Amino acid sequence: MGKDEGTGRDKAAGWAHRFDHEKLDVYAAALEFTAWRRGLVRRLPRGNADLTDQITRAGHSIALNIAEGSGEFSAADKARFFRMARRSATECAAALDLIRREHLLPIEVLDADAFGGQPLGARGVASTSAPFT
Repeated sequence: MGKDEGTGRDKAAGWAHRFDHEKLDVYAAALEFTAWRRGLVRRLPRGNADLTDQITRAGHSIALNIAEGSGEFSAADKARFFRMARRSATECAAALDLIRREHLLPIEVLDADAFGGQPLGARGVASTSAPFT
């Protein structure tokens, strides 16, 4: 049966889409960004723990807030968590801008192809309208 694309869970084991957030493309994109970010921060030169910590916490916050918002029942509560996820995605985009601006990594590491041909890392998550609208 294979693995679920978004979660990486084994479909045969009955793990595919056990929670509402696992059905969302934006959640899958957040998970992909987290994996991409991990490789990126490992390449940062020493002395950049501040950026590493910031983009790590904000990157995790994207997926966590999407999941938490998906579990809410009222539209207002859902929207509040989705706004927090979007803010965290924008924070990651700003951290990537700083990495680019300070020439901490080669430009090809940060280009669109570095994130599966999608828009640059967190920008792809930040620009996704659903479920943020």
